[in-house]
Amino acid sequence: MTVIGVITRGKYGHRLIETVREHSDFTVVTADLPEFVPVFIEEPDEFLETLNFDRRVFSAEIIITYSLHPDLTSSIARLAAEAGVRSLIVPGGPSRASIPELQKISKVSGMDIEVDEICCSLKSNAFNKPFTDIFGSPVLKVKTEDGKIADVEVIKGAPCGSTWHMAKEIVGTSVKDASPRAGLLIQHYPCRASRGDLGGIHESGELHKQAFIKALETRE
Repeated sequence: MTVIGVITRGKYGHRLIETVREHSDFTVVTADLPEFVPVFIEEPDEFLETLNFDRRVFSAEIIITYSLHPDLTSSIARLAAEAGVRSLIVPGGPSRASIPELQKISKVSGMDIEVDEICCSLKSNAFNKPFTDIFGSPVLKVKTEDGKIADVEVIKGAPCGSTWHMAKEIVGTSVKDASPRAGLLIQHYPCRASRGDLGGIHESGELHKQAFIKALETRE
């Protein structure tokens, strides 16, 4: 049985937990961080000691950490490496993580560390499987009937659940309108990716649009 660890912070991480439990048979262990933390944490290891932080999360093979703070993420990465965690996935992008420090930890320990702006861009590798066999960059299988979308099977979907939401809502859409609508449905989903002019939710929408185009091209 694969054990997935999820470190939440405030509102971040809970939807991923729900999605993993609904769409896989993985065992999920969790630990919580407070929503509000200092901008700069001089001694992050000591800071974690002062919290009611459940270190049993490091029993997982693969951990997704929504620590969203460079100092905390580096401390968590060191603890994960010491515990023998195989893969650490860090959503939120480089601005929420100290990339040089994480690269050093990965090199010394052999633990794979993936830093992604959005979880639906997560690619599979030998370390983060089997999580990324089910969750990550979207892969779809589409059936059509009378020029409309009849069914969408999610082979792999975003850990936030947006891919499954889109797959349900798009049934009945005309084939010619389906791909752009797939991207639009993702952007309407209450995803917590950033909503600026570039990246974030727009990248999520484009990834799903392209996945839908590919699924239509390869449909039986």
